[in-house]
Amino acid sequence: MSRVPTALWKNLIAVQVYGANTGVGKTVFSTLLGSHFSRKIAKTKWDLRYIKPVSTGPIDEADDGYFSRYTGANADTLFQFKKAVSPHVAARDSGRIPSDNDIVQKLYSKLSEIATRRCSQENSIGLAIVETAGGVLSPGPSGVPQADLFRPLRMPVVLVGDHRLGGIASTISATESLILRGYDIAGVVCFDDKGKYENSNYLRNYFEEREIAAFEIPWIPDLSDCTTETEIEKMRAYYLEESDSDGLHNIAGQLIDQHATRLENLSKMAKKTSESIWHPFTQHKNRKSSDEILVFDSAYGDYFQTKHTAQSNGGSKGNTNNAILYPAFDGSASWWTQGLGHGNPKLALAAAYAAGRYGHVMFAGATNEPAVALAQRLLQGLENPRLARCFYTDDGSTAAEVGIKMALRASCKRYGWDGSSTEVGILGLKGSYHGDTIGAMDASEPCTYNKKVDWYRGRGHWFDFPTVKMRQGQWIVEPSAGMEQVFGETSRYRTLDDVFEFEKRRQNPRYREYITEQLNTLVKEQGKAFGALVMEPIILGAGGMLFVDPLFQRTFVEIVREYDFVESTAHPKDPKAWSGLPVVFDEVFTGLYRLGRFSSASFLETHPDISIHAKLLTGGLLPLSATLASESIFEAFLSNEVADALLHGHSYTAHPIGCHVGNVSLKAMEELSHSYAWQDYLKDWQGEVASTFDQPHVETPKKTTKKCIWSMWSQRTANEISYHPLVDHVIAIGSVLVVSLKDDHGSGYTSKAALGLRDALLRDRIGQNIHIHSRVLGNTIYLMASMTSAPSDLATIESAFMDQLKAMVDGS
Repeated sequence: MSRVPTALWKNLIAVQVYGANTGVGKTVFSTLLGSHFSRKIAKTKWDLRYIKPVSTGPIDEADDGYFSRYTGANADTLFQFKKAVSPHVAARDSGRIPSDNDIVQKLYSKLSEIATRRCSQENSIGLAIVETAGGVLSPGPSGVPQADLFRPLRMPVVLVGDHRLGGIASTISATESLILRGYDIAGVVCFDDKGKYENSNYLRNYFEEREIAAFEIPWIPDLSDCTTETEIEKMRAYYLEESDSDGLHNIAGQLIDQHATRLENLSKMAKKTSESIWHPFTQHKNRKSSDEILVFDSAYGDYFQTKHTAQSNGGSKGNTNNAILYPAFDGSASWWTQGLGHGNPKLALAAAYAAGRYGHVMFAGATNEPAVALAQRLLQGLENPRLARCFYTDDGSTAAEVGIKMALRASCKRYGWDGSSTEVGILGLKGSYHGDTIGAMDASEPCTYNKKVDWYRGRGHWFDFPTVKMRQGQWIVEPSAGMEQVFGETSRYRTLDDVFEFEKRRQNPRYREYITEQLNTLVKEQGKAFGALVMEPIILGAGGMLFVDPLFQRTFVEIVREYDFVESTAHPKDPKAWSGLPVVFDEVFTGLYRLGRFSSASFLETHPDISIHAKLLTGGLLPLSATLASESIFEAFLSNEVADALLHGHSYTAHPIGCHVGNVSLKAMEELSHSYAWQDYLKDWQGEVASTFDQPHVETPKKTTKKCIWSMWSQRTANEISYHPLVDHVIAIGSVLVVSLKDDHGSGYTSKAALGLRDALLRDRIGQNIHIHSRVLGNTIYLMASMTSAPSDLATIESAFMDQLKAMVDGS
């Protein structure tokens, strides 16, 4: 779904009328409500409009004409189909099927026009009644249920209950369907059927117990013996009299009060947050005003619905109609978790099912179906013959913590160390980071995140490495600063595929020499003990989006597995057992399709002994993580002593709601990986061509049949950004786009080079009415797509990003 704001204005109440079923009297209720407010027009500056987004059947029988006849107010139908059948059939038979986005955009534009007109009149307020067709889950023209079709606008809903036999069940079901999709229900109304089925009485009691407002409205007159003229006369009298009933007064008051409360809550939320919330990764002393806090009303697809502030306008001309909210692209994928779009109804339904089936059940010495299914899905998807066991935890940091604990125990047991008295460290890469728990922090070198944490010790040694980046249209492998003599000169490649051609690139003897010499110094000369190799495959996330040369990582794993960390200790003969040191891959960021593949380890064509996963595991809906280990790691904890077991766990370990959502999420992402959209991304990058190849050390390995490495961000955009005078380099792989800006004062987490671009993207300083929420890591700014991002949306984001970069050069 393309970007569209939630329908909320200060001076316009836009309410959506849904029906529990077809034929329940939606249009009659809409007309009663309109008639009620038309009485107010004579006394106040109310303006009344009726909108039917989709209508089927003859034009002379359309609901907009009916509404206008009895209220005198303006009414519009946006998409009219002649055939009196379900919209998906009528649209198909008409030969023109508007997209969901077309319908939502047109409806928003119509509402925006009304709000703009209200803006020009002082103390004026409007009511827009938007009436749907059929029931809550009746299909729209594309076949998508209406509740999903209109969800991006998130208008408050009045649900017209079903007064007929069986209507209690359909009304409750319709209400729950709306709640599952994040709608605010202003009220459920049901016609008083004069005691025939008493649905109204039951529904009022049922919903009031659940704190949902419910109202009874006057019964519709019997029109069975009426001519056209007498029917009009009878209904005109009905609307005149009953629009002033208590039920209409109450529902009208509810709409007004709910609108005012929503506006008030949004206006005060930032101040309340500033007074009571301790934000993560925030130096609160630098916050000048609570206006700097982003207020999210909701989120849908790739976009946050964010409250306008004086700062957020920032030169944008898109808020001329007094809109309260604007859509901001979730450019960090909500801290790397977002995979299937915010407000995904499939995931919401999956969570509700598991919550209803289980709630939460303990996992120690027990099991549940979703947990077993997810473990098997992960083991199968990773295609790692070493892995055999799955241990569940809560988030990436705790998953890393338990993975490190597993590895250290295995090493200490094999090598006869007592880890409580012997200092046992880990091997890793400079700039790596594995989470914020104390143990995970200790597996990273000192940095901004951890060096002032009082218990931090930094237990290990971290290696320099060459990095991969695109600079001026070429993919290069560049030595880290000052390491040219160790790693060799910068190498250039035609495509990113060529960087991963390990056989063509051959073994790099300098890599092997550097790693082996470092290990000899640490182990044989200094006598240090190490219990694990812990790495983030391909990209180091929190450390600054550093793309490690995959050949270096692959070589590192090979040498660690061959190396004798303790003399006279034989390596195991079982090829699935760990040797040298257990290899731990932290795929919390890079795994589960973030880089376009189920496992980022597959890029290295090597298999870890322990694999850590979180973030995308539940598609961005719930916290859950998994640490998968080989049987040889598992066996290190087997003994007759309870104390030798892995005494680690959490209250919500393997919670069935998260596991069930995880199964649904991974299945959906697997289907997406075979979609036409992903094939188009692949084709775009298969045609990747660098701009110049006449330099003496450009390596040009022959193409092979290996699967192309690609990105959801276009090759053309990545290439163009890489030439920008402010840009040092670009990385594009999978859903990740990384842009590192030049900084004369040095790169790294403390750099402020990217802050101006981040703020410009969010505040829309060049007036395009495109807002992009992004995160920075020092001089690096990055954007992430979700797995369901529309190519057209990403193209819009790319264009806005380029324009903001250009504006920085122009000084605007």
